[in-house]
Amino acid sequence: ALPGTDSPGAAAFADMAKAAGFEATAFAGESYDAAALIALAMQAANSTKSTDFAGYVMDLANAPGEQIFPGELAKGLKLVAEGKDIDYVGATAVELIGAGESAGAYKEIVFEGGKMKTVGFH
Repeated sequence: ALPGTDSPGAAAFADMAKAAGFEATAFAGESYDAAALIALAMQAANSTKSTDFAGYVMDLANAPGEQIFPGELAKGLKLVAEGKDIDYVGATAVELIGAGESAGAYKEIVFEGGKMKTVGFH
């Protein structure tokens, strides 16, 4: 098993990665989403100090609010600057719980005939 989701955001991120000349491998979506959430939180706090923006991450990552998908970071930043609620879905269907941990999703894979095959998402 490895991290993964079959969400619309994951498909959009895979297309964006391919267009940019790389394959969206394990943890690429998670890294993209982490960077996007940090940028959005900085916008919400109007500060680049982690102690100022850390408290905004949970609210930006979860409902309610307008859903933000890969490639829509500028839209998300604009909405946050306007004081509007967003729900950052991103490449990994982000849903944070507890102290900022991900609720998680993973892709189950098997190897058949020397090739990796996805058998499900959980």
